[in-house]
Amino acid sequence: GPRREPRPNGPPGAPRAGRPTERRPERVKAPEEPLPEVLVNLLPEKEGVELLARQIRLTGRAYPLFQLAGLFLQQPDRLLVQFHVKKGPDGRILQPLFVCSLDETVWLSEEEVAQHVLRHHFDTFYQTEKVPCDPPKGTYTLVALCGLSGTILGPPNYHDYQHKLRKLHSERFAHLPFEAYKARVRIVKDEAVVKKWLEEQSWKAEYIGLNLPEPVRFTDREQVEQHFRATHLPNLVKNVEEHTLTTPESRRHMARSLRALLRHTLDEQRRFPLKVASQLSQQLTGHGLHFFKVNKTVVHVCVARPHYLDLNTAVVSDRVRRIIEFIQAHPGCNRRKLLDALAPAPPSPPASPPAPAAPTGETEATGATPAAAAPASAPAEPGPTPEQTAIITDLHWLIHQGHVIEFTDGRMETAQPPKPRPAPAPKAESQPGAPQTEAVKAEPPAAGTPAAEASPAETATPAPTPAAVESSPACEPAAAVPAPAENVTSPPPAASQATAPGAGAESPAAATSEATGGVSESTEPPGRVAESSAGEAVPGAEPPDRSQS
Repeated sequence: GPRREPRPNGPPGAPRAGRPTERRPERVKAPEEPLPEVLVNLLPEKEGVELLARQIRLTGRAYPLFQLAGLFLQQPDRLLVQFHVKKGPDGRILQPLFVCSLDETVWLSEEEVAQHVLRHHFDTFYQTEKVPCDPPKGTYTLVALCGLSGTILGPPNYHDYQHKLRKLHSERFAHLPFEAYKARVRIVKDEAVVKKWLEEQSWKAEYIGLNLPEPVRFTDREQVEQHFRATHLPNLVKNVEEHTLTTPESRRHMARSLRALLRHTLDEQRRFPLKVASQLSQQLTGHGLHFFKVNKTVVHVCVARPHYLDLNTAVVSDRVRRIIEFIQAHPGCNRRKLLDALAPAPPSPPASPPAPAAPTGETEATGATPAAAAPASAPAEPGPTPEQTAIITDLHWLIHQGHVIEFTDGRMETAQPPKPRPAPAPKAESQPGAPQTEAVKAEPPAAGTPAAEASPAETATPAPTPAAVESSPACEPAAAVPAPAENVTSPPPAASQATAPGAGAESPAAATSEATGGVSESTEPPGRVAESSAGEAVPGAEPPDRSQS
């Protein structure tokens, strides 16, 4: 068919032709209030931290610290909120804090405390009585209604309308500009609403003061507020520099700007929970837990710090050795793979055939029905075998000693050996003009002289200190590691004095030399400490006697 010409719409932003223009009311945005100069701390609740520490100790797994902090931030009820004042360079408090002694709520001024008590604890200090009075005269067909609270303000031409409007704004909606609040007021022509307002105006409220030496009656709310500020308010306000929200009322009611500050702090911590993680680490340290970094970036918390177990020098059982070797050969494996490899479960017995059905005649004679027969019990899952139980026990010991790390997703890794520290730089040679001490020349010992007295230089020169290993608990002698079970690997025939696993060895050096096959001679010069095949210093090893060579 013929192509229709597009209808001209005019320039951008112009109303379409043939339609009436519709103007939507513009929303008046309230200006954002600046956040108060107050510090906010988020403290994990003690009960939640105790449950978390107990779970970590029972499972032995390593949990990321920031992930645990995120769990507390997901449930703000598990956090204690603490406010601190800020001080300027001259020591002056930038924003004071005031606490209401009735419910431990925190506010930024005494006026806010007064408004809070008059709004939520008015009946504690005054009793309200309704006294009948003459209703307004005249005919009213509409009334103004607050769109935020639903309060009936009365007809706009009523003499008390403006006073009631401004009073409601100052008491409950002072955070909004008056013009923005006035735009929320709507006119209602409902007869039921108009009748309700007339009934409210037929009664007049009078107030009687409580807890006073003499009863005092007030005919106006303004008189009540003046009396409250002069008589009760000084005893209810406390000026503090630090306050923790501990009651449900203190969490529900607080200054509006403080609530905005708390919401802003929570949003920041959900993006990067540094403050919560710092507080949580201090509390978990008090429960005896330890921290370490994975790949020098992610902080984890666990029951023990990683402690490298050297199989070349440590005296452990065959089962422990097989566990360590399997995890090292299969990094990232879990418990199921470990058990299937080291202690596979026996094949399950074949299912028993179903019982044959009873003949029809016997069923009719006994009156039983197939549905009345007892259901066959489901086969129970077989428990762990003794070998699997032993593997689990040894793995539990390795985890709680820090030799094996089990993460939250079930992955397991062994602790890495500590990196040796670099050797110290050699001392600078003396200057040519500096005085030099004469070196004592070592003379060969005379015949019949003991070897210990052969050379004063050898006996007087201190032995150089070997390089230390870069780990505090992991660099202890590996021979002192206790064996959790029996079946210790037998030492070679050269070590005839090897001790049984679990028994005390004569010295760490003897246990180390026996585990490595024995050290008969050393080619190191006198005064040097003997070293094991792994490069770690073995304390207690004596240098060979050259007098017999």
